Amino acid sequence: MIMMKNLLFAMALLSLALAGGCATGGNGVIPTVTVSAPAGINAGALYPGQPNVTFTAITTSPADAPVTWSLSGSACTGTPNPCGTIDPTTGVYQVPTSPVSATVTATLQSDAGVTGKLPVAVVPVTVVVTPLNVNVGVNSVQQFVAVAVPDAAPQTFTWNASSGSLNCGANDPTCEQASAGLVTYTAPNSAETGVTVTAASTVPETPASVGVGTSKVTVVTSRLPAGTYAFRFSGYDGNNNNSPVAVAGSLTVTANAITGFEDVLPPPGGGPLTITSGSYSPISDNNNLGTLTLNLSNGETNIYTAVLTSSGTIRMIESSADTTGITGSGVLEKSGTFNAATQTFAFGFTGVDSSGNRVGYAGLLPMYPANSPQCTNNLTCIAGGLVDSNDNGTANSYTSVTGTYAQSGNGVWQMSLLLTPTGPTLDFDFYVSGGATQTKTAVNPLTLYAISTDSVDSTHPAISGDMVYQVPLTYNNAAFSGTSVSNLTGVQVANSAEVASSSNVALILGTTDGTSSGTGGAGSFTGTFDQNDNGTITSVGSGAPFSYTYVATSGNAGRYTVQMLGNPNASPVVSPLTFVLYASGANRGFLLDIDQNSQNSMAVMTGSMEPQLTPANFNYTPSELPGPYAAATLPNNTSGVTPVVQNLLLTSTGNATFVVTGTQNTSLGQSSLGTGSYTLNTNSSGTITLPATVPAPSVTTNVLYAIDASTVPSSSNAAIVDFFLMGTTSGTPSSLIFAQQ
Repeated sequence: MIMMKNLLFAMALLSLALAGGCATGGNGVIPTVTVSAPAGINAGALYPGQPNVTFTAITTSPADAPVTWSLSGSACTGTPNPCGTIDPTTGVYQVPTSPVSATVTATLQSDAGVTGKLPVAVVPVTVVVTPLNVNVGVNSVQQFVAVAVPDAAPQTFTWNASSGSLNCGANDPTCEQASAGLVTYTAPNSAETGVTVTAASTVPETPASVGVGTSKVTVVTSRLPAGTYAFRFSGYDGNNNNSPVAVAGSLTVTANAITGFEDVLPPPGGGPLTITSGSYSPISDNNNLGTLTLNLSNGETNIYTAVLTSSGTIRMIESSADTTGITGSGVLEKSGTFNAATQTFAFGFTGVDSSGNRVGYAGLLPMYPANSPQCTNNLTCIAGGLVDSNDNGTANSYTSVTGTYAQSGNGVWQMSLLLTPTGPTLDFDFYVSGGATQTKTAVNPLTLYAISTDSVDSTHPAISGDMVYQVPLTYNNAAFSGTSVSNLTGVQVANSAEVASSSNVALILGTTDGTSSGTGGAGSFTGTFDQNDNGTITSVGSGAPFSYTYVATSGNAGRYTVQMLGNPNASPVVSPLTFVLYASGANRGFLLDIDQNSQNSMAVMTGSMEPQLTPANFNYTPSELPGPYAAATLPNNTSGVTPVVQNLLLTSTGNATFVVTGTQNTSLGQSSLGTGSYTLNTNSSGTITLPATVPAPSVTTNVLYAIDASTVPSSSNAAIVDFFLMGTTSGTPSSLIFAQQ
């Protein structure tokens, strides 16, 4: 019986083997068919009426076997076929003029059971015009950029403005015919609201509203309208051995005058200088480029070259017309509202100690109104604060910071901090910048510009920086579940005994997992980064990313430690540095290098982390970047890199070709950037290549790290993004540049 069972089992196996041989044509190899679209064509993002697309089929067993092409889908019925048509012999697909989803199938002629399939989608053409919303000065010129999505769609448009005039270039100066995705708009000679600039795709669709992008324009008498503004500036005094300089102040702008107050470092500190008068004027009718002049009570005049974002934020450098010998960069924004209330601010300050060494501070300051239980003597106060510092490589942590703050008039607030245990008392003035306090995610949190007012000695550094409202959250590891871009600046470490006056900067794209799976309750921090340490380039890329840790300090106040930089791919491995991060929101805050186990902590790297707010499954694309940008160097860490402001213009000519051009200004004057190109990967990193000086002489290649700025209508499936730039030419130091629409 057992022998009979074995015989029957063997016969069954033999019959299965013979059946398999029949299915594979008798040679034991299974035939396959693979369908693909032409190079550069995304089958999932065809546009209505796109020129014929020829699909190809690769066959095995045998190779190059004939196939029959067909088209299928739930909507593929009727005459004419709404899915389009495909030639059964050649695979040439005639794309329909309306959006639809279908499947292209190639069937082996010798065996109808062997097929290859490829989904195809014809999607509506959507158009985004940037800037989306903008104030344009009377008689001023503003450039608008349109981009059509999907990227394969023609980047040609019919433009229209409800007021003012348009010029689409030499081939179509009046914009009466289809023009490329760039137009120059000239505003009328009087203020006006409700103006629109529109670009309609040349791809015919129904309804007509599909494929039209609109920008909303407000024509204003001045790009620096009446109101109160706060500003900060930092740089170096070329007339005084390139000693560090910092300024923070407030402006009151009326129709006829600019007045205000400012604090100035170097020491001694003290009360603010009076800004007795001033002016702002556009340069050559350029809506996004101007000159800001401030006359001071000490007889000095500061002249700044300014680039403006669409929302009116001014980024500025010292003008070539300024004779003070100072170079540097800064920012000016319209003031928000700050009141004495129960609220917490995260901060990051940088500067120098009494020996001229670089120093950094970061922390959290819980603020309380008068008569709060935390305050005495009917004063507004600060209680339970946290501060970390790094003075030329020596780190300290202060766990019980107290102090007072009060308004002193003229838009100036004064603040005094007692750093305990065993720390000094530090005095500051601060000015109210833009943003607002919010109870949810703060995309634009209230910001204060602070500057020290102590006379600098062995315990009182000269420091300045930002204080940002902290969104109320439980700041544990889970609060930092997401992706962010961090920017860091410091100085190069020459050797164990000294710090060279050379630039050390980095950009980090990282994702925190919101868990405590690691040792010591640490979560995972993974990603990529690029670093330029005085011309030495380190890139840890997507092929071999870093894998570090982060952890929230107990108490959930918003203090984290996080590992960054190093080089896990080097041989031997270069260990990462330890940073403290003080959070102002989820995946947002101020960074300070506190690593005392390495001489690299003498670099005193400081910076900030900015969140990416797009959904987790969202991918960045190059078509999200086209538009005009105001760009400027972040506060310089050394005097060796020239500050710049730039008007960048990013455009697309179609077929995945992305172009960048523009102008830049330095303390030496204005120059053209020529014409270059840019890329952007799905994770928001990319490159910009320019034939001119970006951001320092001879630098032509730059890494690009993008963050979200705002979203556009959901129908466009696109986003407007800002980005950081860093030069990556070996042997050439770099600063960091921030570009904003």
